[in-house]
Amino acid sequence: MRPLKKSIDDAGGVPAVALACGKTPRAIYKWLVADALPRTEYTGETQYAKKISDLAASKGKPFDSAWLLAEAHPKKSAA
Repeated sequence: MRPLKKSIDDAGGVPAVALACGKTPRAIYKWLVADALPRTEYTGETQYAKKISDLAASKGKPFDSAWLLAEAHPKKSAA
């Protein structure tokens, strides 16, 4: 299973992650399609990985947010 999908599932699914991150479920599905967290996560503007990690820990499935950041990094496009 892909790391971002597993993390979101461990955190309670798309609706729970959307609520915790202040996003719409549609936005979370876009992350899943891209298999990456948004660019803002890597420029320090957002803390979604931490929020997802905290939510998963509260469900008894902890993981390190740094791991998610490394695994769900946006791929460079060949433009």
